[in-house]
Amino acid sequence: MSSEQTPTTPDNTGPRPRRLTYAALLAALEGLALVVGGVWMLVLGLTGEPDNRQQAVTGGVTLVVLALLPLLAARGLLGRRSWSRGPAVITQLMALPVAYNLLQADSMAIPAGIALAVVAVAALVLLVNPETTRALGIRGPGNVQK
Repeated sequence: MSSEQTPTTPDNTGPRPRRLTYAALLAALEGLALVVGGVWMLVLGLTGEPDNRQQAVTGGVTLVVLALLPLLAARGLLGRRSWSRGPAVITQLMALPVAYNLLQADSMAIPAGIALAVVAVAALVLLVNPETTRALGIRGPGNVQK
C-alpha cells in the first residue's frame, strides 16, 4: 500500500458528521432490507409452495449472508472506522445494477427499483464527501503526512 493510500487516524475529537451518520443509516437500511427479503424467501421456501424449494432456501440464505456486508459497514461508519467506507461503497455499487433490473420490470418492482437507486446514489454521494473522508481519517492522493 502506498503512503497516499495509508489511512490516517480518524478525527474523533468532535461530533460525528451528519453525512457520515446518514451514510451509515442508509447502509443499515439496505442491510435490514436484505435480511427481511432473505427471511421472507426462507419462510416461503420452507412453508409455501415454491417452484423449487431448494432454490428458494438457497436464495434466502444468500440474501441473509449478503446483508452482513452493509450491516458491518454501517457499524464501522458509525464507529468512524476507515475500513468501513470500502464495503459501504461496494454495497452501493452492487445495488445500482439491481435497481436497474428492477426498473426494467413491468410490475410492482419499479417503485422498489426507484427507491433502491435513490438510496444507492445518495449513499455514494455521502460516502465520497470530503467531510466524511476526513471524519474517517482517509487521505486522498497528494495529501502525504510529513
